[in-house]
Amino acid sequence: MKAYIIKRFLYMIPTLLGASILIFFLYALTPGDFVDSNSSLTAERKAELKLLYGLDQSIIQRYFTWIGNVFTGDFGFSLQYQQPVSSLLSDYIWNSFIIAFASLILTWVVAIVIGVISATRQYSFFDSAVTLGVFAAMSLPSFFIGLLLIKIFAVDLNLFPAGGMSTTGSNATGFSYILQVLDHMFLPVVVLTMLSVGSLTRYFRTNMLEVVKQDFIRTARAKGLKEKVVIYRHALRNALLPAITLFGFELPALFSGAIVIERVFNWPGVGSIYMQAFTVRDYPLLMGFTMFIAVLTVVSNLLADLLYGAADPRVRVK
Repeated sequence: MKAYIIKRFLYMIPTLLGASILIFFLYALTPGDFVDSNSSLTAERKAELKLLYGLDQSIIQRYFTWIGNVFTGDFGFSLQYQQPVSSLLSDYIWNSFIIAFASLILTWVVAIVIGVISATRQYSFFDSAVTLGVFAAMSLPSFFIGLLLIKIFAVDLNLFPAGGMSTTGSNATGFSYILQVLDHMFLPVVVLTMLSVGSLTRYFRTNMLEVVKQDFIRTARAKGLKEKVVIYRHALRNALLPAITLFGFELPALFSGAIVIERVFNWPGVGSIYMQAFTVRDYPLLMGFTMFIAVLTVVSNLLADLLYGAADPRVRVK
């Protein structure tokens, strides 16, 4: 197992280097930048700023300067917010992480429960209703679902706030503040869960249908084990193995998907500053956040591989 972990760590290095090259050159080769797009600056001032921020250097020099700073934890300087990208992301990234992580946990719990029940009751009314609901949730745009839930639960029923992270003008602290945050994050988490749970539910259902037809399940039933023991102890454990590999893509995908949801619900996460950075071409901030997503993807895949290795003895032996 130790050799397997070391091998996976070594794979991360060329992957992140390749991702950094793609990220940097994707933004660097895009016409215009923050200085060029600012029409209020004179030509002399633009030349001064380009010299100050190193934008007058060749693209190769800029890449090596940028990647060298990244290794020290410096993702550049945000031209729009006039502060380091690393400190800017640290101020907002945790707000996004709250709803992304809550949605991840809720998505997996709901997907496992519904997927198992749907597989054990194949072609039943419940299975048909789940299939219809899954495809309906997957086909609707995220902003439409968000606005619809705001209309129903915030405007009509007045059960949850329409947006923000806390009540305007509130000075709540401690447990009261936590309750406020939970109240405000309910609708964004529900929307993210609805968008993610569909495909995962179908995946668990398909895996369960394949596992319950295998010989070891027939043997377990022939031994007289209860159906719940057969399904939840034997079938579900084996059906979870292929799904573990999906874990590496779930959390980064939720961060990316939360960008639109944060705008809809006015959630003070990294999505709001990310969208604003696009409008003014604040490429250091865009590259810093994209690189963060790349690192999160690689780390999540590493964790998924380690979990798979711990769950499947064949991987450890190999």
